Amino acid sequence: MAKTREIKRRIRAVGNIKRITKTMQMIATARFQAAFRRASAAQPYTRKIAELVGELAATASAGGTISHPLLKSDKPATGRKLLLVIASNRGLCGGYNANILRVATAFLRDNKEAQIDLEIVGKKAQAYFKFIGRPVAKSYTQFGDNPRYEDVVQLADQYMQLFTAGGYDSIDVISMGFISMAKQTPKAVRLLPLENPAAVAGEKAPAASVQYDFSPEPTELLNELLPITVKTQLFQCFNEAVVGEQIARMVAMKAATDSAGKMGKELTRRYNRARQSAITTELSEIIAGAAALE
Repeated sequence: MAKTREIKRRIRAVGNIKRITKTMQMIATARFQAAFRRASAAQPYTRKIAELVGELAATASAGGTISHPLLKSDKPATGRKLLLVIASNRGLCGGYNANILRVATAFLRDNKEAQIDLEIVGKKAQAYFKFIGRPVAKSYTQFGDNPRYEDVVQLADQYMQLFTAGGYDSIDVISMGFISMAKQTPKAVRLLPLENPAAVAGEKAPAASVQYDFSPEPTELLNELLPITVKTQLFQCFNEAVVGEQIARMVAMKAATDSAGKMGKELTRRYNRARQSAITTELSEIIAGAAALE
């Protein structure tokens, strides 16, 4: 009886875990749908802005008529770089954070000759770099499951000011890139300088094959469009990171729910066998006792 009671307790515990993971899967699904709508709504604008800026910069640069501090800094090289790593605040999302942090670690290792100031988003990245003893210049906590464009704009403005002032030679962002429901890949994006905005947006670099007459002047156009490009690309990185996190959590919780279901079935079979064995033993004892009385 003690064995059957123990198995029954385990069945109840596994059932509770299954209900929890199923609920978390449903919550992640709802959050994914909201994040996917936001990312999908912003993607065409981001792509078109990058395509327009890339075509404008390629055409104007072909004539040697244009330069911009966001395309190429005119300050002397400092040997300093800035890296922003976007991870999650919560776990239970499979290998999501591990994949991002692996790419970040490889980036730091490949650029060890440069002085890299590390900035992070997400408690998981903060805990990881604290564990390995890597100093963190700044940690941002205002971004959650629904990053606001206003917060991203403030961060982008700060980065543009630092870069144009010559504080850094480059600014990179490592986050989870959303390709499809079945594929998310961590990526390192060169935010500044904007060497090829269209390529960052996933488009082919435009060819300056057509001669344009610009009105207003190209410099004035780029002064307006380049900061918007930086802001929208950084905002898209945050949006895709949230989508990737929710997909990873959906998959992880579904796997946990399925495993709990299988374990519950296995425990139920073990409980039935143990109960049957106990009943058989009791019947044998009763029959043996009755036979001894005859």
